[in-house]
Amino acid sequence: MATPTPPRPQRQDIGSKLDRFWQRVTDGMALNQLWVQFRSDTRASYRFYSKEIDSSRTAGMSRSRHFLYVSEQFFWAILEKLTPVRRILLLLALVFLLLGDITFQTGPHSHATINTHFYGAILLFLLLMLEIGDRVVMKRDLQIAKEIQQWLLPATPPTVPGMEVAFITRPANTVAGDYYDVFSRDNPETTWLLAVADVAGKSMPAALLMASFQASLKTLSTTNVSLADLVTGMNRYACTNSQQGRRFTTAFLGEYTPATRTLTYINAGHNNPMLRRASGQLERLDAGGVPLGILNDAVYQSATVTLNPGEWLVIFTDGVIEAENEAGTEYGEDRLIQMINYGLALTPAQMLQQIMADLDRFVATTPQHDDITCLLIKAA
Repeated sequence: MATPTPPRPQRQDIGSKLDRFWQRVTDGMALNQLWVQFRSDTRASYRFYSKEIDSSRTAGMSRSRHFLYVSEQFFWAILEKLTPVRRILLLLALVFLLLGDITFQTGPHSHATINTHFYGAILLFLLLMLEIGDRVVMKRDLQIAKEIQQWLLPATPPTVPGMEVAFITRPANTVAGDYYDVFSRDNPETTWLLAVADVAGKSMPAALLMASFQASLKTLSTTNVSLADLVTGMNRYACTNSQQGRRFTTAFLGEYTPATRTLTYINAGHNNPMLRRASGQLERLDAGGVPLGILNDAVYQSATVTLNPGEWLVIFTDGVIEAENEAGTEYGEDRLIQMINYGLALTPAQMLQQIMADLDRFVATTPQHDDITCLLIKAA
């Protein structure tokens, strides 16, 4: 009896396997999304390497010579980011790729050919594997840091008597230097502390200082001191680890009393929050002093406002209003104010969704260059 021939794989099976392979490679992203991500990654990499390059053209230098000069600087900017061993691997790979085939005699009537392109590709692949290994380790550490940072920030807004609260943050990198919080200082019926802060810089250094800011705020808020004394104590602590003022922190801190509907605040060099009155009048909360961590003996002045029903308080970091589109135009405070005026009937959570959607439309495919944080409060 003849052995039956096994069925050939169906085209549909091959197609489904290819589709699964493509979905796994792209994480389900569409082609236009992949293109946007490629452009974003390319721009970010170019900014990373070109920030140390002097692209100015000296008098008398021809365009071709200037191009070679900038290219040389760019090459060294890339090479110096590698370890010495990996620099040698890269240089050897480039030499092998440029040489082509090498032929030499092995006997009177025989010769051998070495395909240097192949070995150049092998060296580049080895270099790629080493760099990917470093990236995976760093990404794992950053992911752990991101999870820890998320534990430090409130996941959902609390229920505060006399107001509705919503907040959002978007790191420019895996971890952020922005901080926000709303919590009861002693008794939920007595006082609530509002805080939005922005540490100078981005990524891991800013995130570490943000954690330090959060720890000092939580610790000092448990003591029976005024808001001015609390900020003064935080400033003295910040001065001990601000690298002589280079790693300062701008902050807006407010103490809200539900019984009187009053907010006592101090603005330590932060973007002036906007208080939109029910009448349409706009007030800027600018009383305070210099950013934390600059002057050890800085004095901070507090001010008090009353939050009446229907009034909005908008607290934000500079990543919101300084977000840029492809033309280099900033989002700006005027556009943020317009969004508030258009959505007065919305809840803070709905308003925040509208603002972030408008911000996304404005910047389009432009990479985010700073952390974005916004805290909205609507007096009820």
